[in-house]
Amino acid sequence: MLKIVKGKAFVYGANIDTDQIYPGRFLDQTDPEAVARHAMEGIDPDFVREVTPGDIIVASTNFGCGSSREHAAVTLKAAGVGAVLADSFGRIFFRNAINLGLPVLVCPDIHSRTKRGDILTVDLATGQVRNETRGLVARAEPLSDYIISILASGGIKPMIRRSLAHES
Repeated sequence: MLKIVKGKAFVYGANIDTDQIYPGRFLDQTDPEAVARHAMEGIDPDFVREVTPGDIIVASTNFGCGSSREHAAVTLKAAGVGAVLADSFGRIFFRNAINLGLPVLVCPDIHSRTKRGDILTVDLATGQVRNETRGLVARAEPLSDYIISILASGGIKPMIRRSLAHES
């Protein structure tokens, strides 16, 4: 079961909206691979060239504010982002991310304690975040067993499909 995420940090500030995460001009694209090519394009044009599977986005407050479009979470997951840590999230983005299988954790002051390129290890069950580069430990709000089961299933739809298949 998915419990530990380890990767390089990409650090951003406050109020990163869904249009910065996935610009609206690409909304006609639906294939996750095509969508992934535009991840974080509105704020960091180098992101897709530098991100590797498992890397972690760290942000200040209100990450994912703005529209309710699922594309923002889809693009991060498709780009291989292992988790998003922020002081706070836009409410709809947070739920979209969980439903689509992208780990997101509220971690107070993580933004001020992390630099781009730091290696982070995140325990989703306990909420412990270790900055391996700086030797620091932070505490995120741990995810419930139910949310971890959604993430481990790859999202809520695959979890429900699997559940219904076992019932028949």
